[in-house]
Amino acid sequence: MQAKIKKIKRVFLLFALLFIEFTIGQTANAIFIDSDINVDGIADESEWDKAKFNSEFWQYFPLDSIKAPDQTNFKILYNNENLYVLIVSDFQDNKYVVSSLKRDWSSRNNDSMTLVLDTFNDATNAFLFGISAEGVRREGLISNGGNSSNRGRDFSFSWDVKWEGEVSTNKNILTAELKIPLSSLRYDDKSAKWRINIYKTDIGKNVVSSWAKIPRNLSRASLAFMGNLNFEKPLGKSKTPIFLIPYTSGLTGNNFEDQKGISSFGLGGDAKLSIGSGMVLDLTYNPDFSQVEVDDQIINLTRFEVRLPEKRQFFLQNSDLFSSFGNSYSAQPFFSRRIGVAKDLDGNTIQNKIIVGARLSGKINKNLRLGFLNMITDSDPENEISSNNNSVIALQQKMFSRSFLGLIFINREKLEEDEIENDQAKFNRVLGIDYNLQSKDSKWVGKIWYHKSYESKNVKNNFSNGLWLNYNSRKNNLFLSSRQISDEFNSDLGFIRRTGIKSHFIKYGHRLWIDSKRIRSIELSQQLYFVDTPNLSNLITDRNHETQGVISFTNQSKFELTYNRRYTFLLDDFDPVGGENSIPLPSNNGFFYNDFEMQFSSNYTKNYYFNFQTTIGQFYSGNRVSFNTELSYRIQPKFSGSIKLRYDDIYFPSIYTYGKLFLIGPKLEYTFNKKLFWNTFVQYSSKSDNLGINSRLQWRFAPLSDLYLVYNDNYFTYDNLVPRVRSLTFKLTYWLNI
Repeated sequence: MQAKIKKIKRVFLLFALLFIEFTIGQTANAIFIDSDINVDGIADESEWDKAKFNSEFWQYFPLDSIKAPDQTNFKILYNNENLYVLIVSDFQDNKYVVSSLKRDWSSRNNDSMTLVLDTFNDATNAFLFGISAEGVRREGLISNGGNSSNRGRDFSFSWDVKWEGEVSTNKNILTAELKIPLSSLRYDDKSAKWRINIYKTDIGKNVVSSWAKIPRNLSRASLAFMGNLNFEKPLGKSKTPIFLIPYTSGLTGNNFEDQKGISSFGLGGDAKLSIGSGMVLDLTYNPDFSQVEVDDQIINLTRFEVRLPEKRQFFLQNSDLFSSFGNSYSAQPFFSRRIGVAKDLDGNTIQNKIIVGARLSGKINKNLRLGFLNMITDSDPENEISSNNNSVIALQQKMFSRSFLGLIFINREKLEEDEIENDQAKFNRVLGIDYNLQSKDSKWVGKIWYHKSYESKNVKNNFSNGLWLNYNSRKNNLFLSSRQISDEFNSDLGFIRRTGIKSHFIKYGHRLWIDSKRIRSIELSQQLYFVDTPNLSNLITDRNHETQGVISFTNQSKFELTYNRRYTFLLDDFDPVGGENSIPLPSNNGFFYNDFEMQFSSNYTKNYYFNFQTTIGQFYSGNRVSFNTELSYRIQPKFSGSIKLRYDDIYFPSIYTYGKLFLIGPKLEYTFNKKLFWNTFVQYSSKSDNLGINSRLQWRFAPLSDLYLVYNDNYFTYDNLVPRVRSLTFKLTYWLNI
């Protein structure tokens, strides 16, 4: 008996020692200094000798169970004004891979080092600072725990802030110095500890490593796994600077459809004010988004609206506070593209002028976040668009380790009475509550929500609710979801794909990790999705049973094969082809159809990259063959070119309708240096009979200050090229620190 007790004690002691080793290894100390450091990437100041290096980086990719083969070391200093970070790392050789000299690059195809700071220790939100081997910087915000590797969801690189970073190289050693003003960060007054992580991407060796050990089934920037940063003495009160960003812009061109010239001149600007230690107030007057890249043209073969991404910077910053409610695919109560973007009388997308706006966002305390957005849009009598006051209030209260409870109130209200006749109600309001679940280790993630809309007319079935739950371990992934959007639920400022439905989804995937030189993992999955209509005796309108296999290779290429068994019942006539002579599929009919999908994407870290996808099979009562291809090539670090090609061949023999749809989109980008960038985007769609050209030159003549020249040209392509609208725009912005 005593022998067993001794054995148990030894095992317990072993685990305790392992835990202690891990804990100590995950703690770094920031040393206080009285002086400033000249950031040049050389690190020859004597102040650096006061701090000790932190090392012991773990490999994240391709394996996550071993120490990194080429180690990285870092140390941190700070004074009353700045945080200084020194990173020294071994790379395979001095032939560094840097895809572009443009700011806010992707770490997927750049030799780089990235710093992540969780300044409120909540494992939910963080700041990100990165520097490439060419000294090109990026900064961003991480939300929702950084659970997703999708940059567009949990990572926002629209956040801009002034900071310094330089690198130097000595054979295969890369040294980086970072200088981050504390006034750029939000944190608790008298902070003594933050959470921190640093990860490194080595393209040549095909290795990603991280100071904190992160499971490879999670994002490399997951906030669930970080180390601690202890400050030698508590930080002072967070500074509250004021930034002004005025702009001027002008446009000249021709509208060939109306046979008249067009011109405009604009003045406006933004302001940023820090309020307390955790809040930021953003103000905008007469904002101008002429420098924003045009939307991608699409071929939509579904019966519903397609959700296009937001690209306007003002709406992207801290957007997770407002856009994380509901379900982004089908029932999102707030979608920022509903503000300042409208439809003309012909159904074309146009800009609806924003007069003034304000956004207050940040942390009230360690556990409570607040977001307030108010934008006033102008009237457009020519297109029967009313002036509206658009407001959103969102609250997020942290619960347990990483979960949070969210409340949202949305209000869209006309500012004019009976001046413009349209179908828009006097007001539309939505009140909602969401509970977001995140386990401490990110294995369990989920949500449950209930939203209710209100309008000037009385309706009863005006709610949206749903839940989803995702379990993600190294080998297994289970996803369950169910949602209901009632007939009368409406959010004028949201994205509601369809109403009057219940939808249910289940997916199980099993992942096999392969210890091979070529194959990283194989994942097999089954999913079932169906939609029914409660008001039509629960008639099923959509069903899909999907079987999928995915092979991920160690060189970061991927192969996917999918088989779909579909059923669709049409409640309305539907014409997926959209040609002048095409005949729509008749309503009140059900269709069983099957198809195969195959996709292969090559190694995106190489100078040559391609992604090929094909769908072959039945389509409603007919047949479909689709090809979707993206080809890209870069001459690093200055030039990159790509082209997207899509072709759909659809034939319905029962109604003698067929269509051949084309979409072509070449894109060229040239970075002359770290301050001058040029890109051109050309798009042609046979479905819309439109050829569009968007060319943009950007000169960053001072920190966060830019001059843009934008050329737009659009043509009809019915028979020959017929000009539609042609314009040349300039915009000048300047960032002032007050």
